[in-house]
Order: sequence, then C-alpha cells, then structure tokens
Amino acid sequence: MDDIKKIIEEIVKFRDERDWKQFHDSKNLSTAISIEAAELNELFLWKTAEESEQVDKARIKEELADILIFSLLLAHKHDFNIKEIIIEKICKNSKKYPVDTAKGSAKKYTDL
Repeated sequence: MDDIKKIIEEIVKFRDERDWKQFHDSKNLSTAISIEAAELNELFLWKTAEESEQVDKARIKEELADILIFSLLLAHKHDFNIKEIIIEKICKNSKKYPVDTAKGSAKKYTDL
C-alpha cells in the first residue's frame, strides 16, 4: 500500500506544481479517464485478436498510465483507499460470479 501512496503523492506533486488541481473536479477526472480509455481502445481498433497482441507495448503503457493516473487522482479526491475499494469490488464480484457457474464463461452475471 505504501507504493500506491507514494505514487499518488508523486502525481499530486506533479499536478500541484502546475496548478492543475483547479481543473480536477470529479466530472473532468471521470471524463479524462474515459477519453484516455478511448485512446487505449483506438490502438486496437480494426485489428484481429492476433494483430492486437502486436500493438506497440510502449503506446499501451502510455495510455494505461494516463488512465491509472486520472483514476488515482479521482480516488484521492474522494479519499478512497485504493486497496479497500478494490478488495470490496472483488468480494462483490465473487458473489455475482460464483466459480461454479462463472468459470470459463464470459457471460454477464445476469445470464449465468
């Protein structure tokens, strides 16, 4: 958890040195996550599954980093504990997707 805290501190320092906090309300952070996710998706657009595995890893890393940075900033803004919210979501999903019915299936929990 210390690693995540340190990463968030570095992101906040970078942001604050540039006086960008003023732009980082929940709506804009959420929108930024969506835009960066779309940029990640664009790397794979119109590619076959095989071609998608050949996408430039450096480009994937850059877009993924942007998504994670904005996600961590949004969590930080709302004082969410990253570890807690992830564990909570895994627990919730384990109930929605029990191993005996979900294993090996890509179906949504409502269709299992």
